[in-house]
Amino acid sequence: MNQTVQIRFPKNIHLAIKREDLLHPYISGNKFRKLKYNVQEAKRQGKTMLLTFGGAYSNHIAATAAAGKEYGLKTMGVIRGEELAEKVNDNPTLSFARDCGMEFEFVTREAYRQKTEDEFIETLRQKFGDFYLVPEGGTNSFAVKGCEEILTPDDTEFDYIACAVGTGGTISGIANSAEDHQKVLGFSALKADLSADIAKFAIKDNWQLITDYHFGGYAKTDESLIAFINDFYAKTNIPLDPVYTGKTVFGVIDMIENGYFPEGSRILVIHTGGLQGIDGMNKQLHKKGLLTIKT
Repeated sequence: MNQTVQIRFPKNIHLAIKREDLLHPYISGNKFRKLKYNVQEAKRQGKTMLLTFGGAYSNHIAATAAAGKEYGLKTMGVIRGEELAEKVNDNPTLSFARDCGMEFEFVTREAYRQKTEDEFIETLRQKFGDFYLVPEGGTNSFAVKGCEEILTPDDTEFDYIACAVGTGGTISGIANSAEDHQKVLGFSALKADLSADIAKFAIKDNWQLITDYHFGGYAKTDESLIAFINDFYAKTNIPLDPVYTGKTVFGVIDMIENGYFPEGSRILVIHTGGLQGIDGMNKQLHKKGLLTIKT
C-alpha cells in the first residue's frame, strides 16, 4: 500500500510511503521479503533450523524468530555481546525472539567479527548440528530475489524510489526491478561505504548511495532526528523507526527542501519496517534523559 504524505512540498513535489511495515505484524518490511525465499530454500534442503546473527535490538533477529515460529523451523541467534545473556528479560527484541522459540548463543564482539569465516561457522555446526545459515541482516541472493518483489506495476508512476541501506540487499532488489525511467536512492544507515555490497547483487547502474544522513553511524540518533520522527507521525500518522526509515525520510525531505529534485518529481520511499526496535531505543534515550519516540 502506498500512502501519500499530506504535506505541501516546494516545486509541486509528490511524496508517498510504501507501507511495507504493514506486510506482517512480526515479520515486517524488508525482513519479510528477505526471509521469504530463504525459508523456502531451507525447507527445500530439508533443514530444520535457521541460524543467523544480530545485535541487541536487531530487526533481523526478531523477524527470523517469528518466521521460524510461523513456518515450523527452529531458530538460533548468535548475538553480539556476552553481557546480553543476563539482560534478555530487559530487552524487548531478545525477549520477543525467545518467546518465539529462538535459542541464543551470546559471543564476544571479537568472536562476532568472525561470523563470515568458515572456521567459525564450522564450530557452530559442531555445537548445534546442521542448520540453514542466514547472513547477518539477511542479505544473500534469495533475499535480493524477495526484495525484487517490493515494487509493483502501480509504482511505475514514480520518478525516484528511496530506501534505507544496511547490508545492501533491499536496494539491490529494488534497483533490479525498477523501471528504466526510475532512479533509486539508497540512504546509508551507517558510516561504512556500502557501494561494493550493493554492486555485488545490483545488475543495473540506476542507483545512488546517499551518505549524508546516517546521524553518526548505525543506530546513532540525535534530538533533531527524534523530533522529526515525532513531528512526521503527528502530521501523517505514519510511524518511522530511528535506525532506517526515519533517517531515509528525514534525508528525502531535506533534499526536497534544498532543491535536489526537479519540478513535479514523484518520490516513493520504501518503509522497511523495524518498528519493533523503538521500545529498545526509547529505553536507551530515557536513560540518557533525551527526547523519546512517540508511539
